[in-house]
Amino acid sequence: MRPMLSLLLVVALAACSGDPAPAATASGAAAGATPTRAEQRLDAMSEAVAEWSAAATIQEAHRAAESARNLVVGPGGPLYGDADGDGTTGGESDTGLLPALDGSPGLADAGEPNPCVEADVLGGPWDDARARWDIMLTAIDEWAPDHNTFPSLPSHPQRVVGWATLTLASDDLDLAHEYAGHARLHVDVSTAAYEGCDA
Repeated sequence: MRPMLSLLLVVALAACSGDPAPAATASGAAAGATPTRAEQRLDAMSEAVAEWSAAATIQEAHRAAESARNLVVGPGGPLYGDADGDGTTGGESDTGLLPALDGSPGLADAGEPNPCVEADVLGGPWDDARARWDIMLTAIDEWAPDHNTFPSLPSHPQRVVGWATLTLASDDLDLAHEYAGHARLHVDVSTAAYEGCDA
């Protein structure tokens, strides 16, 4: 069975059982190899989502969701900054995982991404980065409990941004934990794209 398919099955089974799946790490795949900046970023996103999932208060959930979102978008992307208003910018970085609004490369499209990174992390070409971000912002605006628009987003990190944004807009800790579960799935799919690609 292909490695990525195996990981997705494990994640799906864990989600059905109610037991949390262990967090995957991008840099753990190639033992002894130095992780790329993109892999390090995914590890940081994984840690932020773990904190979000375990948050004891809505303030802790907001802080972790802010970090996860900022790590994806970077200072050149939409929604970057101190979203929870605590005076600090969680997940502060000089570059996002995904390209900036002006088309500047992100960590995921640096070099020559493998086909799985192209498909799952970038979700296709970013020739018009502003349009790609606008599609995500529209999906967030149109999201409703009975109308989940995020599966329409081909980039899994953009879906993480969506769930983080919903968390930041909520005062319900149970909902924040539910949204963190969705974000975990998309971080793990993104991580699997770096661990091995048979495409």
